[in-house]
Amino acid sequence: MAQTLSGAQAQSRSSLAPLAPLAPLTEAARRYGVLPAPNLAWTPEVERATAHLYEKVKAIVPPVEWPFHAPYVKAINELKKERNAVILAHNYQTPEIYNCVADVVGDSLQLAKLAAQADADVIVQGGVHFMAETSKLLSPEKTVLIPDSRAGCSLAESITCADVRALRAKYPGVPVVAYVNTSAEVKAEVDICCTSSNALKVVESLGADRVIFLPDQYLAKNVQAQTKVKIIAWAGACEVHERFTAEEMLRYRADDPSITIIAHPECPPEVVEVSDFAGSTAAMIDYVKTKQPKRVLLVTECSMADNVAAETKGVTEFVRPCNLCPHMKRITLPKILDSLLTMREEVVIDPALAQRARRSVQRMIDLG
Repeated sequence: MAQTLSGAQAQSRSSLAPLAPLAPLTEAARRYGVLPAPNLAWTPEVERATAHLYEKVKAIVPPVEWPFHAPYVKAINELKKERNAVILAHNYQTPEIYNCVADVVGDSLQLAKLAAQADADVIVQGGVHFMAETSKLLSPEKTVLIPDSRAGCSLAESITCADVRALRAKYPGVPVVAYVNTSAEVKAEVDICCTSSNALKVVESLGADRVIFLPDQYLAKNVQAQTKVKIIAWAGACEVHERFTAEEMLRYRADDPSITIIAHPECPPEVVEVSDFAGSTAAMIDYVKTKQPKRVLLVTECSMADNVAAETKGVTEFVRPCNLCPHMKRITLPKILDSLLTMREEVVIDPALAQRARRSVQRMIDLG
């Protein structure tokens, strides 16, 4: 496959990284020194080395795009071995990251737990900042990098540790549950964490009549519909999921009554109500792989449909109401490569804070 770049394209490519050979490395890349950038040209060697990976994504990554991705894919996969690094990719990462350079894929807690078990010195987080913090909490001895520290989260940023302390003062004695989509500072102030898949179990495990649940108001409402525990919700929301509406879902169903609608519980309750199934990203993926519906609408961040499509090999047709997470999309192949070359940007958490935050995460894990 040959590709000719225009002058503007070539200039843009060369600005991403200088063309220089990658030197031989030892001792986990000499304990994290800055390394010279690799050659990022599209060559027959790169084409051969990445052909098996392109087979995984060729249905969703157009041939014209692969010559731009492939040199980065090859360089990253070589460099992570030298760094003794593991790359984590959340389900919302783009297909070339999720399918071609990631060692571990899944939802945020899955990633952190599996990374803690990995025999690696370095964790590169393909996801947003709170995920990198959670990885650091569960792997304090490892170096955790996030390729772009600006990759935030509307949920995590909707609440602070001061807000949690104010809630405790307002509702003394009421236990506090925090969704994992929160900062380490917030996790340090709460009693226990939860995920979208175990939120109901966590809430009911506390044996309380009332529970403060933060920060996602829609996940709180969807849990409230399943329990007698009174939930006091914080008014946060995911900027991707809150944009979906029941009216939109009903229009899709009117166009095709056979369509299967699968929603994430961060969506408003009325969206969940008109869906065929609601669950965490892991549960949504498992539903598609197990049930193999002919036509599916995944009501979540739209890159996940691309990744599931690549894994299911055309068994299911995906309708894409394409809401993209701008924060997830800050993570790119060039930034992952730069992170491995320079060992930036490292996630550091004060040990005393980390100990308190880790306690709330571990309490959730101990529930099973």
